[in-house]
Amino acid sequence: MSCLVFGIVYAQSTTFFTKQGSTVDRTISSTLLVPVPAATLQCFISLSILVFIPIYDRLFVPIARSITHKQAGITTLQRICIGIFLSTLSMVVAALVEMKRLKTARDYGLVDSPKATVPMSVCWLIPQYVLYGVADVFTMVGLQEFFYGQVPVELRSLGLSLYLSIIGIGNFLSSIMVSIIETTTSQSGQVSWFSNNLNQAHLDYFYWLLACLSSVAFISLVYFAKSYVYNSPK
Repeated sequence: MSCLVFGIVYAQSTTFFTKQGSTVDRTISSTLLVPVPAATLQCFISLSILVFIPIYDRLFVPIARSITHKQAGITTLQRICIGIFLSTLSMVVAALVEMKRLKTARDYGLVDSPKATVPMSVCWLIPQYVLYGVADVFTMVGLQEFFYGQVPVELRSLGLSLYLSIIGIGNFLSSIMVSIIETTTSQSGQVSWFSNNLNQAHLDYFYWLLACLSSVAFISLVYFAKSYVYNSPK
């Protein structure tokens, strides 16, 4: 259940992160004034995964192995816990960046101009993508190892199905959350957290909410991981 929150966070990296990026200055140099598409920002997740995997194998694991004296460096559940912690940090960074974007929009009088470009570099959004990419390395690989190695041999296909379903169910739960919050926050003529005009919306509130949920998921997973007894590999 704790890992489903990770799936909800994943849904933001392909939806609201992109919507954030569509409102800021996406030109990458003073000579090339054509803005890059906001959706291309998702490539930073893949790039961070490609860069961090060798770092994990060549640097992190040997250091962890020297401390824990375990062949893998850290246990599977410890890896998942680190990933969920990093995804929580990604939501915190996303909330802070969104707060800055809203402040910039107010400072330049763009609150009522939804199609105007907020004079803020798209580079501000890169850290939240990178953090999520690194979190993905820890969490998804850890989940794959856990569901493959800790279930009976005859149930491994079911275990892998559960691993793959986390992202799908997370997207579904994210849609439910957005619908409920949209209905609740738009009552009495108030501006919804997810208004089409992002300069009036409050994505930052939503990110803080997900950061809180991720923190609860992290704490609960750490608590249960301490008492988990691993099955011997067969």
